[in-house]
Amino acid sequence: MSYQILLYYKYIEVPDPQAVKLWQKTLCQLLGLKGRIIVAHEGINGTVEGTVAATRQYMRAMKEYPAFKEITYKISEGTGNALPILSVKVRNDIISDSVADWDVNPTQQTGKYLTADELHAWYESGKKFYLVDMRNDYEHKSGHFENAILPAMENFRDLPKVLPELQKLTDAPMVTVCTGGVRCEKATGFLLKNGMQDVYQLQDGIVTYMEKYPNQHFKGKLYVFDNRILMGFHTDQPEHEVIGHCVVCQQPSEHYVNCTNDDCHRHLICCEDCLANYTTFTCPQGCRA
Repeated sequence: MSYQILLYYKYIEVPDPQAVKLWQKTLCQLLGLKGRIIVAHEGINGTVEGTVAATRQYMRAMKEYPAFKEITYKISEGTGNALPILSVKVRNDIISDSVADWDVNPTQQTGKYLTADELHAWYESGKKFYLVDMRNDYEHKSGHFENAILPAMENFRDLPKVLPELQKLTDAPMVTVCTGGVRCEKATGFLLKNGMQDVYQLQDGIVTYMEKYPNQHFKGKLYVFDNRILMGFHTDQPEHEVIGHCVVCQQPSEHYVNCTNDDCHRHLICCEDCLANYTTFTCPQGCRA
């Protein structure tokens, strides 16, 4: 049996998030879908997995709801257990329930869209631009764009902490990137609100670029928030590079583990040979406070 994973979001006014939550939960249960869906007054953000037939039915049902009919779905191959449960929640925002206080509405202010084809052309032409990765720092470890700026953000809500450094980059366009696009919608709005001007976002996210241009200017694999952990395209080709490194021996690796310290739980890359030396794995350089 073949499975698919749908990654999607939509910033649009949702007058009654609780009603949408109940509809989404009932729809997913009816179709046998599992995953995570966040609904807020500002929109919807979801990742769901099910059979190909079920995910197609889900997309058809979503198109019948006027507010969600224009959603773009990023579709990838599933495993059947990549998302083990169904969680549908109402929150203050559709990202992390922690950036609503930025007071940024992407339907009113967001960065200019740059398609995967346009970004690829910028790389190929040698055009000067700053590519800023808006993902969490542990996501960078397994894969990122060439010459990317990788801000030290343990969490997306840390963007205000790195804002002063980004505000210095004014002599060329800035392109923000994230997994599927939802974080960049909010991030570019925040940058524009704080005085930056020539700001773009990669339309439909890194996953769309990787699918169209595998193993090119995005190196390594893409971190994803499900049981697959990483995804890539044509990773058996010689062009694929392993850019992650084990935190213990520094050898190339793409094997993520979690620190077992309950006050930390940081995501780290540790090769299986080194991991075998630990009874319980904790950060070799010390856990964060």
